[in-house]
Amino acid sequence: MLWRVLLLCLFAALPARGETVVAGLSQTRVAITTNFAGSEILIFGAVRREAPLPAGPLHVVVTVAGPSTPVTVRRKDRRAGIWVNTDAVEIDAAPSFYAVAATAPLAETLSDTEDLRRKVSIQRAIRAVGSATESADAQTFTEALIRIRKDKGLYQELPGAVTLSEDTLFRTSIALPANLTEGDYTTRIFLTREGTVIDAYDTTIGVRKVGLERWTYTLAHERPLVYGILSLAIAIGAGWGASALFRLVRG
Repeated sequence: MLWRVLLLCLFAALPARGETVVAGLSQTRVAITTNFAGSEILIFGAVRREAPLPAGPLHVVVTVAGPSTPVTVRRKDRRAGIWVNTDAVEIDAAPSFYAVAATAPLAETLSDTEDLRRKVSIQRAIRAVGSATESADAQTFTEALIRIRKDKGLYQELPGAVTLSEDTLFRTSIALPANLTEGDYTTRIFLTREGTVIDAYDTTIGVRKVGLERWTYTLAHERPLVYGILSLAIAIGAGWGASALFRLVRG
């Protein structure tokens, strides 16, 4: 298979060390077009060793994180028979997309100390330091954000999704949904034994709008007046065309 050939090439270029991870991706660029329906990234790799196999089970953890931005989470409550926004909490930074895949449940593959240090789990990937001062139950708002984005496929927990063969070769695939945010998506791969990270590898996946999507986005943000006039002209033209067609059909 192609990914095995690529691994052999990566092995040859790697300097000798203890246990190190060698990895590759099926693609490092994702193009968002008008008919973009999502994509799937294959992440594969191997463990290079210059010493006998150490004791303890080996695990692999893979994360893919989209650009992080501040998020305002609001709570809705029913008042006089109407649902209205009540409390709100500003979360400092939350990744627009986050997937974490591992050879086993994260609690078995990574210690809490390592998770806190490297921000691997979804909860730790979200920075909500300032939200604690805004509300006594700020954690509830963070959990709500995670739940909403999980329902949209933007946050994914994938225990057991990484296949590890003979403690050497590993692979997994991450599904990127259609509602992606443009930017650089950081991909990290961790080798762990007994909950401790023994090596890590990271790279990026570029997600960019292209074609008509890029032209429309650039026009709307850099020339909003032209974009507004053009949108109005298209709407008028579409209305006139529909009216003319209706008269033609009736006549």
